[in-house]
Amino acid sequence: MTEEISYDYGIIGSGPAGLTASIIAAKQGFSVVLFEKNELGGVCLNKGAIPTKTILNSVELYNEIKHSQDIGIEAENVKLNLSKIMERKDKVVETLKKHFEKEIDEHNITFIQKEANLIDEHTIECDGNQYKCSKVIAATGSTPKPFRGIDFDHKFVLNSEDLLNMTEIPKKVVIIGAGAEGVEWARIFNAMGTEVTIAEKTSRLLHSADIEVSKELEKIFKEQGIKTYLSTDLDHIRDKKVTLTNGEIIEPDFVLITIGRHVTRFENGNNNITYLGDAYGSLMLATFATYQARALVSDIVFDNVFVPSIVYGTPEIAWIGANEQDLPNGSYKKFVYPLNKLAKANCDNKTSGFVKVLAYQGYIIGAHIIGKYASALIHEFAIAMQNNIKVSELKKVCFAHPTYSEAVYESILKI
Repeated sequence: MTEEISYDYGIIGSGPAGLTASIIAAKQGFSVVLFEKNELGGVCLNKGAIPTKTILNSVELYNEIKHSQDIGIEAENVKLNLSKIMERKDKVVETLKKHFEKEIDEHNITFIQKEANLIDEHTIECDGNQYKCSKVIAATGSTPKPFRGIDFDHKFVLNSEDLLNMTEIPKKVVIIGAGAEGVEWARIFNAMGTEVTIAEKTSRLLHSADIEVSKELEKIFKEQGIKTYLSTDLDHIRDKKVTLTNGEIIEPDFVLITIGRHVTRFENGNNNITYLGDAYGSLMLATFATYQARALVSDIVFDNVFVPSIVYGTPEIAWIGANEQDLPNGSYKKFVYPLNKLAKANCDNKTSGFVKVLAYQGYIIGAHIIGKYASALIHEFAIAMQNNIKVSELKKVCFAHPTYSEAVYESILKI
């Protein structure tokens, strides 16, 4: 017998968007039911950013120790224990999941870990019951996009989710796609000692980034020994031989496809459904998903111009606002501050990269960083841009010495 249950909010999907919307709505006193057919935390926590960055942290520390003789440390017999890395990755995921479970419990959110179907914009069906909700949100995420005509076999043709349970370090890999995902996995494998070839069909790495960032990354990849082919795509795979469109033939341990993700939506043709996060079909970033949820449930003003993008690894890459190549000539001012001039970067032997600022009529309209702590520094620009703080006011701020934040200060002095 079907039971009908009423809630203020019915939310499908417990990734960054769904979980954030659930907690904020519950804090405001609304009754909330949250559905998740897989694991609490969605793709980001279980199959995306969190496990990937945990692995990246381990392998890059390993790589740094191996090459520490430049700063006076001689380390011998340094070994990479992949099983321990994966064990730690799982522990990090479970730790964060427990924090989420506690929040759900503390805020009296009804959590149902079963597949739910959307009947209409006010009705969710799950396990034989119907849930009538004043507001329904679908935060149903996304799935890896296969290469045209080549499906994932999860053995030789892989997506990034397949790599989270690998048991052996590959000797040679081919990565198709040089967006954030492809770049980060190229860095992971390179740090492990794997021979890496990355092919990108556009004319540069990280096509959504500023062109000077792309050029700097290309230079760094060359220094790190990552073989890069631009304006090149996958042509075909035959007998575990990978042929690229430039004629290059490679025999890797496997091929990693990182050409984007498919939006996951309900196929009932209802245009009144509110989708958030990846399912919205815009920026596929946990950052965007979280603040989109905040904007909807808290009724705050949200502008995706102010969403930072970050690529992890050594060196980190971050940007916000306008790219130089998208601006008309003569319509802006810019300044680039190289990190090899920064005192703290020299102290740390981390001088690769720069901080670049674009400004218009005294306001920052774009900021681009490639270098250590870029993921943290970009928020200094985000705060200034979000709050319309003029460059002349930022120049009055006292920055401590020696710090990486001084690069932010130095970059705005000439604007």
